[in-house]
Amino acid sequence: MTPLDKVGEFGLIRRIQETVQLQQPSTILGIGDDAAILAPPAGQEVVISTDLLVEGVHFDLTFCPLKHLGYKAVAVNVSDVAAMNALPTQIVVALSVPSRFSVEAVEELYEGIRLACEAYNVDVVGGDTTGSRSGLTIGITALGLAEAGKAVRRSGAGPNDLLCVTGDLGGAYLGLQVLEREKQAWQADPETQPELGKYPYVLQRQLRPEARMDVVHELRDLGVVPTSMIDISDGLASEVLHLCAASGTGARVFTENLPIANPTLEVAEEFNLDPIMCMLNGGEDYELLFTVPLSDHDKIKNHPDITIIGHMVDKSEGANLITKAGQPIPLRAQGFNHFE
Repeated sequence: MTPLDKVGEFGLIRRIQETVQLQQPSTILGIGDDAAILAPPAGQEVVISTDLLVEGVHFDLTFCPLKHLGYKAVAVNVSDVAAMNALPTQIVVALSVPSRFSVEAVEELYEGIRLACEAYNVDVVGGDTTGSRSGLTIGITALGLAEAGKAVRRSGAGPNDLLCVTGDLGGAYLGLQVLEREKQAWQADPETQPELGKYPYVLQRQLRPEARMDVVHELRDLGVVPTSMIDISDGLASEVLHLCAASGTGARVFTENLPIANPTLEVAEEFNLDPIMCMLNGGEDYELLFTVPLSDHDKIKNHPDITIIGHMVDKSEGANLITKAGQPIPLRAQGFNHFE
């Protein structure tokens, strides 16, 4: 293993630069100068989003492979761009790296970043690297393009709009429960081998989530423009409340419509956890939550990866979860709190 101080900051940057291949026509100049140069096409607007991933807060290197972490860091930022109904184009990567990391470890992290950029057709155009006296911190800024005036905000929903979600929910949260349990078992007895083979689905959902750019493209093909949209990072309940607050509406979410995958349901039962709680408050699924006009129902009703989970209502009705018995229960944001 090569210590970081042996190659230095600029040597590390050169090694990273050698792995970067530019794909976007809007990238004029990437890594290597004081700043990147971008040229958005006429009639397009730039959307920008930034996320920080901090060791000990957002990830645990005891069980999070560096390559997966690099991929996830890009995916969660691309997910924010997707939630604006925009197409991702470039990212800027900032790393604060402890001296305990080797050059090869940083390259492994960047391999995950490279794979994600390849998957989402995104260019790495710059960033920064610095030392850290605590843990690893990854800061990524993602840029994307949307047709002028066509970016989807959280604030466009109206009463009677259908409330939809992509994919399925709760898997990432239960993947974290598995990893935390196996970590505790290993700490109690370092000779213990983690039992992870039974949980590929939920572990994938936690360690290597995907941004739902596929659905963004499919909605465009269907001629569907969401009236509001957000990605699910802090839990479905929290995100529904965000849409309601921004749009000035209430919502009705039906428990019987909430989508959960069978492997997720099985793990919830193993941990004796309420599957609905996992779907509402687990977070980190990075699915898209969006609203569409009632007139678009026929366009999306047969889509295999979109579920209509409810509809928006007048603000006076509030945001409620509707049980199978028809009982309304006020939605509460009980997902991840960054400052607890």
